[in-house]
Amino acid sequence: MTAQRTSEAGFTLVELLVTLAIVGLLATLVLPVAQVATQRTQETELRRALRDIRAAIDAYHRASDDGRIAKEAGTTGYPPDLDVLVTGVEDQKDPEKHKIYFLRRVPRNPLASDPDLADAATWAKRSYASEPDDPQEGDDVYDVYAASPRVGLNGVPYNKW
Repeated sequence: MTAQRTSEAGFTLVELLVTLAIVGLLATLVLPVAQVATQRTQETELRRALRDIRAAIDAYHRASDDGRIAKEAGTTGYPPDLDVLVTGVEDQKDPEKHKIYFLRRVPRNPLASDPDLADAATWAKRSYASEPDDPQEGDDVYDVYAASPRVGLNGVPYNKW
């Protein structure tokens, strides 16, 4: 009598364990790379948003200095809030009083965690009267920054950008 071996389809337990170990190893290598890529994307968006908002604040101040925006005595000429950069202000030098707009929309802070906040509310603001080392909100918006305590890939905390 000859013994016949039946061929069974499937993988052995050892083959499955080796495959799982390889997949696990690859996952541990890929996950940090994906996290850094996500952080780099957020930082690029943050830089762009800060540049756009700061350019709009500076343009508002220049227009105020040029007499195109009405300002009361004793005010700095900086916008009272970020929303005015979108809603616009009347051009005092235009006979028809058309509005001057500085932003199409306020960019959202990419590091903001609360999705219910308005875009302008995702930024921490510094008034002209506050100290650079201790920025505080006030009657105007001199600068904006991300309030996140996290540190960027360049080693600088986001709230110092």
